[in-house]
Amino acid sequence: MALGAIGVVFGDIGTSPLYALKESFIGHHPLAVDQAHIYGVLSLIFWTMMLIVTLKYVFLILRADNKGEGGSLALLALITRKLTTARGSTAIIMLGVVATALFYGDAIITPAISVLSAVEGLTTVRAELTQLVLPITIAILVFLFAIQSRGTASVGRLFGPVIIVYFAVLAVLGITWIAQAPEVLWALNPWHALHFFLLDPTLAFLALGSVVLAVTGAEALYADMGHFGRKAIMVSWLYVAFPCLMLNYLGQSAMILRNPAAVENPFFLMAPDWARLPLVILATMATIIASQAVISGAFSVSQQAVQLGFLPRLRILHTSAKAAGQIYVPLVNWGLLVLVILLAIGFGSSSNLAAAYGIAVTGTMFITACMLGVLTFAVWKWPPVIAGLVTGIFLLIDGLYFASNVTKVPDGGWFPLLVAAVVFLLLTTWATGRRLMRERLAEGAMPVEVFIKSAAQSVKRVPGTAIFLNSTTDTIPPALLHNLKHNKVLHERVVVLNVSTQQVPHVAMKDRAEVTAFGQGYYQIVLKFGFMDEADIPAELARIKNAGEPFRSMDTSYFLARQTLLPSARPGMPLWREKLFAWMVRNAASAMEFFKLPTNRVIELGSQVEI
Repeated sequence: MALGAIGVVFGDIGTSPLYALKESFIGHHPLAVDQAHIYGVLSLIFWTMMLIVTLKYVFLILRADNKGEGGSLALLALITRKLTTARGSTAIIMLGVVATALFYGDAIITPAISVLSAVEGLTTVRAELTQLVLPITIAILVFLFAIQSRGTASVGRLFGPVIIVYFAVLAVLGITWIAQAPEVLWALNPWHALHFFLLDPTLAFLALGSVVLAVTGAEALYADMGHFGRKAIMVSWLYVAFPCLMLNYLGQSAMILRNPAAVENPFFLMAPDWARLPLVILATMATIIASQAVISGAFSVSQQAVQLGFLPRLRILHTSAKAAGQIYVPLVNWGLLVLVILLAIGFGSSSNLAAAYGIAVTGTMFITACMLGVLTFAVWKWPPVIAGLVTGIFLLIDGLYFASNVTKVPDGGWFPLLVAAVVFLLLTTWATGRRLMRERLAEGAMPVEVFIKSAAQSVKRVPGTAIFLNSTTDTIPPALLHNLKHNKVLHERVVVLNVSTQQVPHVAMKDRAEVTAFGQGYYQIVLKFGFMDEADIPAELARIKNAGEPFRSMDTSYFLARQTLLPSARPGMPLWREKLFAWMVRNAASAMEFFKLPTNRVIELGSQVEI
């Protein structure tokens, strides 16, 4: 499991040596390439990895598992399950939604900067290859997104072993140069980081925006916990990824101590001339793996957002019969590809993209620190002094890095913020619109008991089973009322079905179904799914034994309500957001496909609803 984690989890952070040290010196705020600044930057990189990745994520955040799952939405679900006040829950939900929105900004930049920085290594082989960098980058990105439909496992088998070789090469290159300038090891002393701030406070603060590039991908440790487990991720970080990365950063620093001109592209210039082209190929394959991790993460986050009610139903394809978490979301995949290519063409180089990179990552890290505070106080019940001290330290560190990255907004940092703002608007519009629509439908809804008493004896019954999907458990679904109004009949067995997503990743099979019998052939069934579960209604109904006869596919009809939304001036959302919500409803995947309903057994009944 630890070897698998190295291939998937640490791809993003593993490719940071391609650009992190270089950008610290020749980025938008250049530094003098002398011993004081080299030691200062290297010390900051080491202690950032120690405090943010090792201490915060590996030893603390990884313990906050929601039934084995990690990530912003899993942490959000874990905390809101424990909070009792509505105001506190709303604030935490907003933080979780913002972190999710920022993740999409990061998911667009990571493939672009990773692949671009690797292909730029060609310029260290032959300068005239510069013109080919962008076309090759675009070709690789198209190939990467085109093979996503084959599934994460297939992609992992194709590239997985490469990352092991890549980390070994990082270590060997680093050790080679450390041997030539062993004094660089003194840079691990935190005094050099402090001295950097004393020497030039402004430049040191601005340098944090580049130094943090060394820990981009730290969120993947937490997000991918459900795939590999806490112990495997901890072992692979402490014994493989962290040592290899630091050896490489030490080696790069040793080289530019001896040859300051090498700061133009220190990662590739560490290798001898004969090895540079193979290193470019190896680094490019490693960046493909790094991109794969964040693309898979985008699929998982999208699925969680759909299940938790923050996104409309999307077409989600399962690419593995064994691993439930391996999914493919076509809309997200092709949307990311278009934006990633536009980003690569628009910014043109990894240095320009580095200005856009970091703000989404540090924003997510800061929000995670806020949620860690709530976790230690409200969920883990730590002593207030210890919880306050730990939370305060991480808020200060993450706050400094975020503040430094805010200075990059005019140079490109605006892009991930723009993406995050659009995603946040979509997430909150859908969640608010669904709440308003449920409220409007409830206004004219009829209680279940009242309907049964009034309709049980007076309506003609026909053979078979009718299943009516409903969003609530205490009222009659609109589709049932419309069917009765127009067809004047009811089936012998009438089932009102409610699908409920729980604040846990998975619900055990034995706890999935709750059946209530009202008599005279009327039943209510509540199917409970976790936010990582696949909702297959026919499969779940086939397991139910206490709702009359077994459910037979050819005797069962599914009735769905399709609402046409009419934006109105009623209190709720601004008119333009109501129109946006109506557009999202029209373009959502059908409930028939999402819930795996048989196409020849579904009847849709329409109505109009003002919101």
